[in-house]
Amino acid sequence: MIFQQFFEAESHTYSYLLACEQSRQAVLIDPVESEVAHYIDALNSQGLTLAYTLETHVHADHVTAADALRQRLGSQSVIHRDAGVLCGDLLVTDGMHLKVGSLDIEVRYTPGHTNGCVSYCLGDRIFTGDALLINGCGRTDFQQGDAGQLYDSVHRQIFSLPDATLVYPGHDYHGHTVSTVGKEKRDNPRLGGQISRAAFVQLMANLKLAPPIQMAVALPANQSCGRQVVNQSS
Repeated sequence: MIFQQFFEAESHTYSYLLACEQSRQAVLIDPVESEVAHYIDALNSQGLTLAYTLETHVHADHVTAADALRQRLGSQSVIHRDAGVLCGDLLVTDGMHLKVGSLDIEVRYTPGHTNGCVSYCLGDRIFTGDALLINGCGRTDFQQGDAGQLYDSVHRQIFSLPDATLVYPGHDYHGHTVSTVGKEKRDNPRLGGQISRAAFVQLMANLKLAPPIQMAVALPANQSCGRQVVNQSS
């Protein structure tokens, strides 16, 4: 398998390139619109064809590159059916498998940060978006967020995996690039160490976080797969 991790510094977003070495078919998880040129360079340099862009959820902190890549490369946009995004080419549900050459990517529904969150599981690793971060998790105070639901999602769909499973998050703000299920179960300050569901819900209710800086632009754009609508005055 070909694997490459990208980092977009403004929103601290990780994107991931996965590809089959035999078929040269590739996917990008959570691509950022401002980084399209980097993705295309990476694809071209390795002789890869982009089959899918996989969204873990509707992002509030950056604009997805799904539409830009679809227009330029013919890739298909993948998002969960409950995300409220009608522009997706493929609306997935829990337990579905995406076959890309020899890659078999399992969709795991992990709502709580938003109602349409998924994680993508492939072999020894899982891509958790904002559901589970390294030493943290996504906020639950808007976009149909639900702290109790997030607690259940992480424990049922992520912490149930083998401890050695690699965790690749959607963001990191402290220079971490990868963790493991075992480490997060043990050490995650929000979800690890046997914290109860009630205690987690209370913790999340008292975070009082400021809105994401790019939310006013990102949310409407991402509801159109990254196509930004320009208002024209009469």
